[in-house]
Amino acid sequence: MKKLLLVMTVAGFVACNNSSESATPSADSTVKSVDSAASAAKDTLNKVADSASSKIDSTAKAAKDSIKK
Repeated sequence: MKKLLLVMTVAGFVACNNSSESATPSADSTVKSVDSAASAAKDTLNKVADSASSKIDSTAKAAKDSIKK
């Protein structure tokens, strides 16, 4: 019985063949993908905020100029 258990254990290790090792770093690529998506979203948000700020500034300037006249 001990020999059978030993054979099954050795066969299990041989069958796995270091399957836990992976050549593709999937966690790293996922993190990079999330980082690039977050960076793109941040850039888009900054552009929207800048355009809104310039519109508010131009509207305030126009209102101030109309009051002066």
